[in-house]
Amino acid sequence: MATPRLKEIYTKSVVPQLKEKYQYKSSMEVPKIDKICINKGLGIAVSDKKIVDVGVDELSQITGQKAVATKSKKAISNFKLRENMPIGARVTLRGEKMYEFLDRLMTVALPRVRDFRGISEKGFDGRGNYTLGVKEQIIFPEISIDKVTRISGMDITIVTTAKTDEESYELLKAFGMPFANIKK
Repeated sequence: MATPRLKEIYTKSVVPQLKEKYQYKSSMEVPKIDKICINKGLGIAVSDKKIVDVGVDELSQITGQKAVATKSKKAISNFKLRENMPIGARVTLRGEKMYEFLDRLMTVALPRVRDFRGISEKGFDGRGNYTLGVKEQIIFPEISIDKVTRISGMDITIVTTAKTDEESYELLKAFGMPFANIKK
């Protein structure tokens, strides 16, 4: 199997670029992407159990890895929610599948968003991780628009080994993440 394109970009251009900019002594100090966590909250699933199964299937199609249903931790009577009720789906990607998903996200899915002008730079958490929200799952080419009954979004968190938001921003920018040109 061929090495993912972004993995080659990381070793050939991102590592030397960041090593020079931040004066790292070793290439092992250079931040890297550790994992990508994708979470899909399906609160409407309280009334219909099949919605969670559809959400898990869609997430599995998008990522190429089996997604799991998430269950509620508490019972909240106002929302008709019981403890351990399935209310979402999630998947964690590592290794080659992570690089392939990130490549598809940046080159295929994000440009398909209506009125796309880049992603916000405000999604950093202070520890070098970046989270972005996607409003529609139909931006991914793996999802057939004809079979979609309900539009739902998802949160995509890119976990890096960077110590600061600035290092994480430079890492993602070097990968080609389409950030908007608006400064904080």
